[in-house]
Amino acid sequence: MTAAKPALRPNVPHFSSGPCAKRPGWNAQNLKDAALGRSHRAKIGKAKLKLAIELTREVLEVPADYKIGIVPASDTGAVEMALWSLLGARPVTTIAWESFGEGWVGDIVKELKLKDVTRLHAGYGEIPDLGKADPSTDIVFTWNGTTSGVRVPNADWIGANREGLTICDATSAAFAQKLDWAKLDAVTFSWQKALGGEAAHGMLVLSPRSVARLESYKPAWPLPKIFRMTKGGKLNQGIFEGETINTPSMLCVEDYLDTLHWGKSVGGLKGLMARADANTKVLADWKAKTPWIDFLAKDPAIRSNTSVCMKVIDPAITSLTLDAQSDFAKKLVALVEKEGAGYDFAHYRDAPPGLRIWCGATVEAGDVALLTQWIDWAFAKTKSTLAKAA
Repeated sequence: MTAAKPALRPNVPHFSSGPCAKRPGWNAQNLKDAALGRSHRAKIGKAKLKLAIELTREVLEVPADYKIGIVPASDTGAVEMALWSLLGARPVTTIAWESFGEGWVGDIVKELKLKDVTRLHAGYGEIPDLGKADPSTDIVFTWNGTTSGVRVPNADWIGANREGLTICDATSAAFAQKLDWAKLDAVTFSWQKALGGEAAHGMLVLSPRSVARLESYKPAWPLPKIFRMTKGGKLNQGIFEGETINTPSMLCVEDYLDTLHWGKSVGGLKGLMARADANTKVLADWKAKTPWIDFLAKDPAIRSNTSVCMKVIDPAITSLTLDAQSDFAKKLVALVEKEGAGYDFAHYRDAPPGLRIWCGATVEAGDVALLTQWIDWAFAKTKSTLAKAA
């Protein structure tokens, strides 16, 4: 089995699911107005942080009465902030179908030690029965499972008259998928996954219902300083106006602002979603003509358009042990990386063997198409080597 080596490489060979590719046309010169060497509490620093919040609201179409805060420690910090500050007031339903969602379950059960927890779980490539989520409980879930390529199809399963709060990790969904804000109470994401920003900064969006919980309920456990969102029993408004809890990187803030402006220039949320959909369609078209590859998520309705996970279905490979299949996938990716034609698109370490290709808005469809040619070449070469060694 042979395949011709492709003649062209992607202009931007970055397909990591986090940190993700920078926006098209990105240049370090775009950050020349960063408030370097200035305090984030100075007038210029506060203005830039507040602008980041305002542009986030505009591009993501966040309702005016929702609070948006820039918080430390990326999406992980934002999720933990929500879990530790909001949970404990009523029973909890957790919904998980991949490693990051399972991680939040672990924190809820093992660290917060909540007892009244209902778990709705599914394996990689599947999704739990969302209709079983009890609206009287607080519900914790990921909108898009980054390591499995599975997303919730919509928020119809969340009751508009729910009693509990919905806490949603949306880090690989924001800016690529339509979030139903009316059904969401605490939403988190990070700059580096959503728009290819730089690491360590998270976003936390709170509904009025979440604010009411914060002001009426005090958790039984102590809260670290970076998790505290209230002062004297009232919401600390400063956090949601650009007065961050800890020191942010003003260079990273400038980079985020640059990408938000770019997002507006390509049509805002609608344009960003269309770009992600177009990138994913390239992989769907490739899969349709390629007999050895398939999506990990069989149901198109729950298939991600950002962290697209695929599996090798060639009988010669699927007959191998899982460790051998994983080794095959890693060797395939390594061949492409060696040629400088695509980086960081192997499966997540806990996920089934295969490929995970980021197709978010900052990626170009033409680059995805070129990547598939290199994957075809690497698959043929890796399989040939395997056959010779047998």
